[in-house]
Order: sequence, then structure tokens, then C-alpha cells
Amino acid sequence: MIEPTFVEARAWRQFLAVADVLHFGRAAERLGMTQPPLTMAIQQLERRLGVALFERSRRSVALTPAGVALVAPVRQWLEQGQALAALARAAGQGDVGRLRLGFVSSLGFGPLPGWLRGFRQAHPGIEIELREATTDVQREAFARGELDAGFMLHASGLGHGGEALGLQGLRVAEEPLVLALPEAHALATATRLVLSTLLAQPLVIFPRGIAPSLYDAVLAYYHRHGATPVIAQEAIQMQTIVNLVSAGLGIAWVPEVVTRLQRPGVVYRALPRSLATGAPRCETSLVCRQGVSGSVERFVTFVGAALRYR
Repeated sequence: MIEPTFVEARAWRQFLAVADVLHFGRAAERLGMTQPPLTMAIQQLERRLGVALFERSRRSVALTPAGVALVAPVRQWLEQGQALAALARAAGQGDVGRLRLGFVSSLGFGPLPGWLRGFRQAHPGIEIELREATTDVQREAFARGELDAGFMLHASGLGHGGEALGLQGLRVAEEPLVLALPEAHALATATRLVLSTLLAQPLVIFPRGIAPSLYDAVLAYYHRHGATPVIAQEAIQMQTIVNLVSAGLGIAWVPEVVTRLQRPGVVYRALPRSLATGAPRCETSLVCRQGVSGSVERFVTFVGAALRYR
């Protein structure tokens, strides 16, 4: 293997030009130079290598065995160098690279699959490494430098929680929380929801640590109406919360998009307008570091465009 730092690429290109046409004059014309400097460059190359590359006479130029042996590897090396330069430019422009993307499970029921499919089609050179994680786990991953971007869940109108890490956010969804009720529960079929009865039901909820602002928004709704939630069970993933509701452990507040998860034994109900004032709502934000470039910028731009045209 030829050591790239041993001889400049220009000298190898000059060598190939002569090797291709076996004529110093025509090779010099192809390179856009005069013949004497080209002849001197080849002689200098031969001195550095310590071997003759061409047999010269007044009428002909021929490759020596050493010259023949070098043509193919030199050509390959130059082509690889050009490919590396193109790859570097593409990476700098965000056309190739890797995107380490975190996401909360609720977004998987909504637009995330479509966004991923469209982005892969538009940018096939960018590899996406997905990591399903709650908001708190994503923040920790950002702090360790393990994520490039992430979809985080938080209470509507409040920050995503990554501001202290220098993270910026793009709001991608804003929706109400709806009730997930056991199918056999009286509230599942009641013609009218009585707030005091609703707030007295055992509650299945996520731990406060994974989404503090959203947890606090739910509890604040109870407290504003003079109630204290009876927490029957905590669970991290929305799928698990819905499954526990199906098992009859209690009711739950879930993002509206989760209603697309049709689980036997679960009924979803939105709050009637009379009870919806001040009810908790949630947002999902696409979060990344400020001043991003490359693959991350491509993805943020793609999602932003998808939001404008949906």
C-alpha cells in the first residue's frame, strides 16, 4: 500500500497522465502545463522512489515493471481520495452521517413513523439510531453526549426541561390529556361525568421524575378542585399504563394520541367542555443543542416542514 504522505497526490496524478498516454507532451497538455516541468516532476518522483518508472527514448516512452506495478494502486488511491473528499463535503452539508434520536413512546402512536419514513427517503445517506426513552432519560443522555436530538413530553406551555443543558426545542404536538378507563367501569358508559366522582378514582400515573411538569399539571388539576389523587400504581411507559387500566387497577390520564392504541378492556373518554377548563394538556418538543448542523439540522428542518404542510 502506498503511503499517502510519502508523495503528494499531484505527483501521482502526473505519473498517471504520462502512464495513460505514454507521451510527455500529450500528458503535459492534458494537465494544462508545459512539458519541461512535467519531465522534471517525473524525474523527481523517480528519485524519491529510488526506481525508474519510465523507459525513455527519442521515439517512445514505456512503463518499466515498477511503473506497471504502480498504475492500478495509484489510480485506486486517488479515486479513494476523491471519494473521501466528497464524503467530507456531504457530511459537512448534512447529506450523510448519523443521527442519534431519542423519542417518548407516545409519539410512536402519532406522526413519528411517517416522519422517519419520509426522512429516510429524502436523506438515504443519514443513518438514524433510535432510542426509546422517557424525557428524564433523554436529558441524561444529552448530558453525556449520547443523543443528537430527541422528542420529549412535557406540560403544555412549560419548557421541555433541557434548557439548563443548552437545548432548544421545536414544538411538534400539543394535545389534551384524555381519560383511559376500564371498560367495565361505571364512568366508561356514564352519560355524564361527575367531577368529584372522577377525581376520587384510583389513579395509574407515570412517576414524577420522568416528566415533572406534566405530573405536576395533573396533580394541580386535582388540587384546584379540592381533591387529592389516590395513586394506585405508577408505570413508566404509556403502553404499560394502558395495560394496567385494562387490568382494572385504576383510571389514567394519557395524551390524546394514545387513543390510537386500542387495548381490549380500555375505553377512552375526553373531558366534556364543562370540565375541560384548566384541565392538563401536554406538548411534545423536538429538542437538540443550539447551533446544530449537519444531520441534525437536516432532521429538524424536515420535521419543521412536515409540521407546516400537514
